[in-house]
Amino acid sequence: RDSATYTSACLITRGRAHWRYGRFDIRARIDTCLGLWPAIWTLGIQKEWPSNGEIDIMEYYRYKGKPAILANTAWGSGERWKAIWNTQTYPLEEITGKDKTWADKFHLWRMDWDENFIRIYLDGKLLNETDLSKTINPDGFHPFRQSHYLLLNLAIGENGGNPSGTPFPVKYEIDYVRIFQR
Repeated sequence: RDSATYTSACLITRGRAHWRYGRFDIRARIDTCLGLWPAIWTLGIQKEWPSNGEIDIMEYYRYKGKPAILANTAWGSGERWKAIWNTQTYPLEEITGKDKTWADKFHLWRMDWDENFIRIYLDGKLLNETDLSKTINPDGFHPFRQSHYLLLNLAIGENGGNPSGTPFPVKYEIDYVRIFQR
């Protein structure tokens, strides 16, 4: 095609860095305008999606038409490209109702991941907990007992909604990513 109305970006550590277990701290500021879909997530290095495992430390998009923060894990169902999800969704108004300037500030997304659980937090509040004894794929492979690589991306459109009324450029700012392991 001759042109694109929008572009987006994704930083991916695949082939450069991967981790199994640890504490992941990502301090970021997300824009909550219509049409934006920022995410902080991981994928396992072995197998195809979803059998490789997906951890969404943060997703922001329109869920059932309303802005929401999501914290998810997904693994294989035995059917190609069909995931089993452990999803927790928080309407943005539930978060911003306490702080009208929430979107103007940096926030800390954290994941604590060990051989038993994945726990995802936003500013110290537990958003999602996944018991890893329940996430084994039907073929016996365990997607969360392997190394994962990190993805930081801002998608435009689709689940984020129609971006045509959003003033561009927009910012999705990552202050830091810190990963601690024993």
